[in-house]
Amino acid sequence: MAASQNYINHVALVLDASSSMSHLSSKVVEVADQQIAYLARRSRELDQETRVTVYVFADKVECVIYDKDVLRMPSLKQLYRVGGMTALLAAALKSQHELAQTAQLYGDHSFLTFILTDGQENASHRSPDAPVKDQRELIKAVSEMIAAQEDNWTLAVLVPDQMGKREAMQCGFPKDNIAVWDATSTRGLEEAGQVIREATEKFMVGRTQGIRGSRAVFSVGAEAVNKDTIKAAGLAAVDPSGYHLIPVTRDVAIRDWVVECGHTYRTGGAFYQLSKSEKIQAQKQIAVLEKKTDRVYSGPQARALLGLPSTEVRVKPDHNDDFTIFVQSTSVNRKLVPNTRLLLML
Repeated sequence: MAASQNYINHVALVLDASSSMSHLSSKVVEVADQQIAYLARRSRELDQETRVTVYVFADKVECVIYDKDVLRMPSLKQLYRVGGMTALLAAALKSQHELAQTAQLYGDHSFLTFILTDGQENASHRSPDAPVKDQRELIKAVSEMIAAQEDNWTLAVLVPDQMGKREAMQCGFPKDNIAVWDATSTRGLEEAGQVIREATEKFMVGRTQGIRGSRAVFSVGAEAVNKDTIKAAGLAAVDPSGYHLIPVTRDVAIRDWVVECGHTYRTGGAFYQLSKSEKIQAQKQIAVLEKKTDRVYSGPQARALLGLPSTEVRVKPDHNDDFTIFVQSTSVNRKLVPNTRLLLML
């Protein structure tokens, strides 16, 4: 009888080490070390093998750790040094090309890469690590590489502003695998680290549900929540007699609206529609509504579907034509948003 295959994650951090990162250099090491410690803990808890690769890039791109067991990782303190320009495109190409040479024998292998930069590309055309020197050819090479990656590859980038986001999209990065971070402060870098951890949690929990990669690692939009991912997560449909969907027509407290609409309010039984970026606490249940049928899916797997960790986390409701996310409310004074719906579990 064949042995069950191991989940083997290859996680790469590709870190900007250009001169402009000098004021954040110690914080970069701290945030990266925290991410590695988090990976080690979750790998044990989820029984997933995780191997870590770290690249740093400025004028050139250097691999300082390659495919090392996360449980044996050193601190990056002696490995991260800043100085030079920003060979971002060369870093994307070299990291993915070299990782693609990693053996994928005897296991369910998946690759997750985070690129962190505080500026725009300005050095790949003269970097020794670039396969071509023309800027347009470099952009084309990155775009073609991303398009050709298999379904067990996830490539995400954190950029400092909207211009960086536009440039990343021009290079072929899926829009929901691009996050904007505040590169002006240590607080901004801490928040970027939190975004990376939340995305990693989503990725690792998704692995347990058979999801091998994502083009929406920073999103709960259509790429993350669809019929296939709901099925993979094992979500069960709620009996239609077990809930009501109530239109919200004005700004009103959740308990007041439930009572005003002729229903009994029960703490924890009302779910509001996720309509803006907000924090979701660890204990809050999640429900998913299929818009076309008004069918509701719920259960513990709903949090796993969104990759929500067992801590408070910020979630943004990206556009999804087919599904709506609902979040459990335990506050009687929760303000409902007009032109949304309220899900009332009976």
